Amino acid sequence: MNGRDRISWSADEIRRISHRVADQVADHLISVPDGPVYRRPPRELIETMRATPWAEQGATADDVLDQFAAQIEPYPFGNGHPRFAAWVNSPPNPLGVFASALAAAMDPSVAGGEHASVHLEHQVLRWFAELLGWPSGYSGQLVSGGSAATLTALAAARHRAAAGAGLDDRRDGTSDRFAVYAGAEAHSCITKAVEVLGIGSANIRVVDSDGTRRICPDHLDALISADLVDGRIPVVAVASVGTVNTGAIDPLAEIADVCARHGVWMHVDAAYGGPAVLLLERYRDVLAGLSRADSLAVDPHKWLYVPVDAGLVLVRDGSVARDTFSLVPPYLRTEGDAPWFTEFGLEQTRPFRALKVSMQLRHLGRRGYRELIERDLAVAEQLRDAVTAAPDLELLGSGMSIVCFRHRPGGMASDELDEHNRAVLNAVQLGGRSFLAGTVVDGVFALRACIVNPLTSSADALAIIDDVRARGAVA
Repeated sequence: MNGRDRISWSADEIRRISHRVADQVADHLISVPDGPVYRRPPRELIETMRATPWAEQGATADDVLDQFAAQIEPYPFGNGHPRFAAWVNSPPNPLGVFASALAAAMDPSVAGGEHASVHLEHQVLRWFAELLGWPSGYSGQLVSGGSAATLTALAAARHRAAAGAGLDDRRDGTSDRFAVYAGAEAHSCITKAVEVLGIGSANIRVVDSDGTRRICPDHLDALISADLVDGRIPVVAVASVGTVNTGAIDPLAEIADVCARHGVWMHVDAAYGGPAVLLLERYRDVLAGLSRADSLAVDPHKWLYVPVDAGLVLVRDGSVARDTFSLVPPYLRTEGDAPWFTEFGLEQTRPFRALKVSMQLRHLGRRGYRELIERDLAVAEQLRDAVTAAPDLELLGSGMSIVCFRHRPGGMASDELDEHNRAVLNAVQLGGRSFLAGTVVDGVFALRACIVNPLTSSADALAIIDDVRARGAVA
């Protein structure tokens, strides 16, 4: 079969292979909870993958799918399993998986223009803006994730700050007088964005935290005031809704007051905790502060269970985002169309992310999501309570659905606990019964559980603890 034959599929062949793929997808989704959480690929397989050249002669579709079944599917990341509680990686909702296939079949570039995928993305953005209570005039788009959303938002913040200081950052580049403010638990994507934007990580001011690891607004105010006296240009203060390390929620209303007083952009990293704050009654006070942000990042592929990738960025003043990014070459200029998404962000060719997000939001509804997120929070609370009650476990930090703890056997010296818990973590991850992450909380090594899987039950939470104890007994 030559290359032309391989792209000119008959109707029967398209149906036969699509049915086979559908069966493979279904088998995977159904079987994940019954298998090991994680299975490391054999070294021989890894070496073969890295050494195998791209063949001159193509393979049949069946052969390609056979290879997937033998070499890829048996060795997953693990996030579909109910005892995967490591990073903020939820399992995909089945409808989101099917929507991804439909979007790939259409394969539009959602850069702009007059086709349905563009309008569907605007609908998704409007739904989120309405949850915030934002009026018209905002801009937004679906991006690959929180890192891209943060880069987009901070670029807009930098442009506004530069314009306010009489600088043209687009033409002349950045300034060594810029300053950015973030807490000690801010996500690493903040530092990356600051470095990529040319501001430089040396110009990040780390704001002090209180006893619950939340940004201290008074210290933020003092830092901004001191920088203004020194002739620096405050660009943006970054707050978090659910820090990725311990789940802390910064005092958004107080931070918004500080930013308003100094005319500083407020960006909120809500990539993890945003859905809970936007939907649950228990976070109404937090939502009031979140709605005052100048920009925010939310990841539907985290706590909305949408398949990767699906991040979202919203900017309150859409004109600032357009001034930051708009650059329309002649071959893309059109008359009469609304501004393209490409005028408000970095991507030119953009995938149809909105279909999977929209389908899941419509399928589950607000009530359905409230129930699922509340379930995750309840399981995390049960895990937290079990850790607190256990004499051989120590709670180190917790917030939202994150629980950080360590195994602390009786008689073990404090200076041995970090090494012991690293050994426990390695044994747990390779053991296949459960999967946790490791982190550092207040200078000590911790086992970190994050519950963002509505299939995770109380029994799974207790099984994770049993697994830690069993591995700890021999570590």
